Amino acid sequence: MTENTSLPAGTVMAAAGAAARAIPPVWPLASSVAVNPFLGQTGETLAETGARLARVAGLPVTMPREWYLSRLEAGRITDADLEAALAASCHAARPASVSDLKEAAARPRRRPHALPTVAEMASDHCGLDWPGLVADRVSQWAASFFDAGQALWKAPKRRGAYAEWRAVATHDLTPEIHGLEGFAAHVAEAPEHAEDAIARAASRLGLVDAALPTYFHQLLMTMGGWAQYARYQLWQAELGGGTDPVVTEMLAIRLLWEEALFIQYEEAILDRWERVRASHAAPLAPGEDLVVDEILQEAAERAAQREIAATLATQPPAPATERPSLQAAFCIDVRSEVFRRALESVDPGIETLGFAGFFGLATKHRGFASDVEELRLPVLLNPGVCSVAGGPEIEEADRQARFTARAKRAWGRFKFAAVSSFAFVEAMGPVYAGRLVRDALGLEEGKLPDGPAPRLDPALSLSERVGAAETVLRAMSLTEGFGRIVLLAGHGANVTNNPHASAYHCGACGGYSGEVNARLLAALLNDPEVRQGVAAKGIEIPGDTLFVAALHDTTTDTVKLYEADIDASQHKALLGDVKGWLAKAGRVARAERALRLPRAAGEAEVAARARDWAEVRPEWALAGCRAFIAAPRTRTGGRSLEGRAFLHNYDWRADEGFGVLELIMTAPVVVASWISLQYYGSTVAPQAFGGGNKLLHNVTGGIGVVEGNGGLMRAGLPWQAVHDGEGLAHEPLRLSVCIEAPREAMSDILKRHDGVRALFDNRWLHLFALDEAGQVAWRYTGDLEWEAVEGVARPGPVLKAVG
Repeated sequence: MTENTSLPAGTVMAAAGAAARAIPPVWPLASSVAVNPFLGQTGETLAETGARLARVAGLPVTMPREWYLSRLEAGRITDADLEAALAASCHAARPASVSDLKEAAARPRRRPHALPTVAEMASDHCGLDWPGLVADRVSQWAASFFDAGQALWKAPKRRGAYAEWRAVATHDLTPEIHGLEGFAAHVAEAPEHAEDAIARAASRLGLVDAALPTYFHQLLMTMGGWAQYARYQLWQAELGGGTDPVVTEMLAIRLLWEEALFIQYEEAILDRWERVRASHAAPLAPGEDLVVDEILQEAAERAAQREIAATLATQPPAPATERPSLQAAFCIDVRSEVFRRALESVDPGIETLGFAGFFGLATKHRGFASDVEELRLPVLLNPGVCSVAGGPEIEEADRQARFTARAKRAWGRFKFAAVSSFAFVEAMGPVYAGRLVRDALGLEEGKLPDGPAPRLDPALSLSERVGAAETVLRAMSLTEGFGRIVLLAGHGANVTNNPHASAYHCGACGGYSGEVNARLLAALLNDPEVRQGVAAKGIEIPGDTLFVAALHDTTTDTVKLYEADIDASQHKALLGDVKGWLAKAGRVARAERALRLPRAAGEAEVAARARDWAEVRPEWALAGCRAFIAAPRTRTGGRSLEGRAFLHNYDWRADEGFGVLELIMTAPVVVASWISLQYYGSTVAPQAFGGGNKLLHNVTGGIGVVEGNGGLMRAGLPWQAVHDGEGLAHEPLRLSVCIEAPREAMSDILKRHDGVRALFDNRWLHLFALDEAGQVAWRYTGDLEWEAVEGVARPGPVLKAVG
């Protein structure tokens, strides 16, 4: 018999809280955004994270050795890259020389194996698939409990996850049918509160305090996307200043399974369990394999950084001297880089800018005929304003649309109800034949979001509107040189039969398309009173400048203009030219994108992918992302960054006090890191951080997907989002952030933001300073230190007062 140990309740719950924050959140399908799967490990290096994830989940954190060796053989990774990466390693277990590193890299890497759970040890002993049964029963209950509208019969949620699960589990005979004796009684006799259940299970399992963090982390990892969705609910609660015990309650549920299996199989597994407990209590330290892998990954990234530096070092085109006919502001999304470059190529009077796609307006929005509050803002922020579609003039149309929507919902419930669904198929099936043919052949054009113009509700005062406009314009580095037309282009995607549709939308808009934010900002900047107000603050917007909201469809590379929102009577001819320029740019962008897309013979075939309900790769989204550049457009204009760089306009000389720089480093850079690291995690560890195979997906609970007819909810990117069927479409590299700004200013910001500093100090991101010529000149090495980049003789700009 194992000896029960009594741990202080505070110690146990502190470990439970740490485990909850060690797993990443996952957003629901309706507003899916990229999430850094290593969010809970940003305080550790890649090798240290590898040691942790190997213990709790058997996961690699880098590519197989063959991937690096092939790049060495091809000359993409050089000996100089290896030498620099080796010198940058902080681990004592690193090889002594480049030759030793190469020798270690040529040896096969030991496959990581997770420590076994009690369920796995019981399964090994008796031959029954207890981990599979646990996953199945947890998933069946969680899909019902977390359901967001898919189920016709709603599960009760009032008492919380732990209490509602107990109510179900005490009547679930499945575990006992499979041989887990007295499970229902075990659950019924469990403590009423999750905290007490966790403490009791930890005591009965004989866990010491040092073993709790990784063991609890492991149990949450075995719950897959369900634990991550619970983490999302905690994230949302904490963002609003509250808390939510749901992750802790999920841990208690999983521990009760472990406890019940341990009671039944204790005698058979005790010796092995004692060794596992001791391993969980042992300090985490990366071994030689993990250190070598981290160095190889660093070398691969340094090779990519050389390519980026070479691109930025090429001769820029001559800057335009005349007032631009069109200024087009796009989201910093890497897909915009291709379209911006194409648009600039069709006419010399076009200038483009990059800015976060929510355009500085963090709004909680209600759409036409809807009471759903859409958070159209980065998930790191709370909403600052509220907006609605239309005004009192559309009240009757709103009412009629709601009646129509209710009728459709009633019809939908009739179609899917337990009894009527059978009669429905027999009686109404032929009626749908025409629709099936149209959809199967992709005959219907996709529709981009439209509807009444959004308005702020409640409306802001004049001083608030002026303040918002000034803040956004300065953050865009757009305070002078306005064109006659300034296009504010949000972005979204137009896909069909795709549960992950929102993942193609704008991450800065919380997984929604960006037209609402663009239309709100255009209305704000076209307001004569606002223009007078910002003029008093030193921003003169010419009287003939017109702001026009637009939406860039990243799947088809078409752009929709929201002309109904504006009076364009004085700009009709120019607006016609703009439409022509956008159409030409779309053809150029589609032709470039077709080169990467499987089975796309030319630009004409790209748009059809949006309407193909069997297409698993309508576009590549952000696959391939590897750089974030914040600098004037002249530093990147006329150069191809291959749709692999986030581009943010920034002029440090106009940024008094470096408030805009701080905003960039703490918001867009962090969001971009989430995107980059989600692609990284879904590529190197798809079994845990990937969404699985799209061909097998079924939506569960209206919030996520499972593969086939059950199993754990899958979080992360589907395999088809990073692989083209023959090879990887995404090169797993941590993001290189290049900013044209004084190093001292960036260091000062890192001093004040520990979370951002941890990303750079532990190399989840790489930071570079560009010099006054826009070349990569300085590398951040951690601990607020910088080193000169080889081959660049110029010093970086000197920090000085800006006025």
